[in-house]
Amino acid sequence: MPPLRLLLTLLAAVAALAATPPSAAAAAGLGGGGDPAPTPTPWPEQFHAVVFTNLTDSGGRLQLIDLYYDWPRGRNLNIIRNQLSGDPLYDVEWTNGTSYYFDSASCRTVRFPVGLLPPDWLADGAVYLGREKVDGFDCHIWTKVDFILYYEDVVTHRPVRWNFYNGMQQHVMNFEVGGVLEDSQWQAPAHCFSNQDTTANAGASATTFDRVEGEGDKVDLMSSLLRFAGAPAAAVAAV
Repeated sequence: MPPLRLLLTLLAAVAALAATPPSAAAAAGLGGGGDPAPTPTPWPEQFHAVVFTNLTDSGGRLQLIDLYYDWPRGRNLNIIRNQLSGDPLYDVEWTNGTSYYFDSASCRTVRFPVGLLPPDWLADGAVYLGREKVDGFDCHIWTKVDFILYYEDVVTHRPVRWNFYNGMQQHVMNFEVGGVLEDSQWQAPAHCFSNQDTTANAGASATTFDRVEGEGDKVDLMSSLLRFAGAPAAAVAAV
């Protein structure tokens, strides 16, 4: 299914979920045995994470991503290194809804209806699913909009893993609270501001992502879906 069609399918699901009563367990707020369900720990306002991404279950390859989240300055950066590829792909996202995807040779600008995920993006609408040992860690598990499973370490409250509905898995290898990147590293290059593709939402285009055989479109789509999952219901309804 093409990425744009997947996005439209998700939006339809969001509209349906908004009209559907929560499950009995979610409505009761139970985490099992009658105890109140735990709540997801908000992200730090600034952090650096190293994320190992497995796309093999959805027809892709492996990636190593340096993620820099900087909520006070309204920005998020993913430096994406594909397996056996020397030229990283940069995904710079801004709170105004503009993202730049670029490498050393090409660039694409994508405009989203909503901006960055807030630190407490799981607080509204996440459903607690219980506990499970994942990647060797005892984790609490939540789902949101039926497209992501979010695993949080019970002891340290650090994120451990995210699983997306299309088979994409992201394992958090390192999580550095307060990790920041110097301002010069956030600037999109000059070739992003001349003769670049500009795309609304997550439509495919024959630019940077084609060099990784469509894997970039999966990252693009997941970025878009994650933004929608974190958006207030009113913002989603307005799309």
